[in-house]
Amino acid sequence: MSRYTSFAELLRHERPGRDFRIVHLERSASPVFIVAPHGGEIEAGTSEIAGLIAGTEHSLFCFEGLKCGGDSRDLHITSHLFDHPECIALAARRGVIVSVHGCKGDARVFVGGLDRDLGEHLARRLSHERFEVVTGGHEYPGRHPSNICNRGSRSMGAQLEITHDLRAEVYRGRIAAAVRAAIADFLASDGPGGRAA
Repeated sequence: MSRYTSFAELLRHERPGRDFRIVHLERSASPVFIVAPHGGEIEAGTSEIAGLIAGTEHSLFCFEGLKCGGDSRDLHITSHLFDHPECIALAARRGVIVSVHGCKGDARVFVGGLDRDLGEHLARRLSHERFEVVTGGHEYPGRHPSNICNRGSRSMGAQLEITHDLRAEVYRGRIAAAVRAAIADFLASDGPGGRAA
């Protein structure tokens, strides 16, 4: 269970710059938004992977826990309750959203979210890189309409849950490159301006 049920509640108890920080980069030329709502020390490695996926062209938002040890877990807000105002506003202006999360288990990437088409592209590219991908029947479906990955202008997006071992630095670049390729495939599949609208 998460300690907080909204960002406003979290802010009453936690201090920006000491307990958490926000990374917020908007790139208006891209329809793509990459989110790590449990970054920093909350789900280690997710901010770094999200940043690599965003690169220099896609918008990025990371909520990063700064507390030592396991204390940053207190900052975890469940994805369908994650309502940081800047994040919600930025998501609403983008049509393609991928959220990056960390989960338990070993050597797997779980793909969820309401955008099945984008999810299929992600699964294909990640599988091509020899990552084990699970697309259905798992405990991380990401299908709640208020899940941050589904808060974009198309009311659907994709969620990646990555096990701890695959969030190690040695794998981050490969995962990010596969996701970037999948996003490019997805955008191209509907013709110029199709997904960006």
